[in-house]
Amino acid sequence: MQSDASPVTGADSPGRGRRGPGGGWDGGEAGVSDGLSKPVLRGETVLVLALSLGASGVSALISFIGSLTKPGGLKDQAAMLNSSHAPGRPWLDLAWQTFGIATALVPVALVAHLLMRERAGGLRAVGFDLRRPGFDLSRGAGVAAVIGGSGLLLYLGARAAGFNLTVVPEALPDVWWKFPVLIASAAQNAVVEEVIVVGYLLRRLGQLGWTPVAALAVSAALRGSYHLYQGVGGLIGNMVMGVIFVLLYRRWGRVGPLVAAHALIDIVAFLGYALLAGKVGWLPTV
Repeated sequence: MQSDASPVTGADSPGRGRRGPGGGWDGGEAGVSDGLSKPVLRGETVLVLALSLGASGVSALISFIGSLTKPGGLKDQAAMLNSSHAPGRPWLDLAWQTFGIATALVPVALVAHLLMRERAGGLRAVGFDLRRPGFDLSRGAGVAAVIGGSGLLLYLGARAAGFNLTVVPEALPDVWWKFPVLIASAAQNAVVEEVIVVGYLLRRLGQLGWTPVAALAVSAALRGSYHLYQGVGGLIGNMVMGVIFVLLYRRWGRVGPLVAAHALIDIVAFLGYALLAGKVGWLPTV
């Protein structure tokens, strides 16, 4: 019996990758397209990105230009991640928070639908399922421990150097649903980003004939682009994270561990800020 970390020998093992040139593993990128032409796959990929994180990248660029042209330094401006949509009206606010989280997941449902055309079937094709929860959680926790700490140091350094805005992970009212919403928001971020930017995008680029290096570069650049609203530190830090996550996906053939890692990183950031903001001197606030 093979260990959790070892890929299955043979072609087209769903979500686990298969042998690529030189004996490496492609992480499922070169999976079958079931007769769909390259123009169809290319158009599909553009539309998925335009409806999701590609549009977020353009929005982040516009936001960053606005921050650069605004009087004052970047570190004196704030990038809000989770804020109130109806101040003073907690039930209406909760409705908006729930609506935002649910609608943000629609592109993932679209990707699952599109991947149903392949033999692996749905999100199982990219390794986002419940077949290996222990593997996903253990690997994800390890990745989160390494990346989370280094990411915080990079952010603090970039902000001190004036290259980054002050990131405010949460500005929700102190109501009973605050922490559940923050956890749900973190999970939503993780699912959307890892399924689309790693699993789906790499799979489609592989089917379109892109080289592994080019696909890695596009995935990492896209991840960095939609974090540009935070500043140069957000761009660079997330591009580095993108490279690491692509390499891990190709090693494991599953986005499950990446979703777990990303969710844990965001949960610690959101809840940590909620609990520590204004109480410790090293954590920047506005």
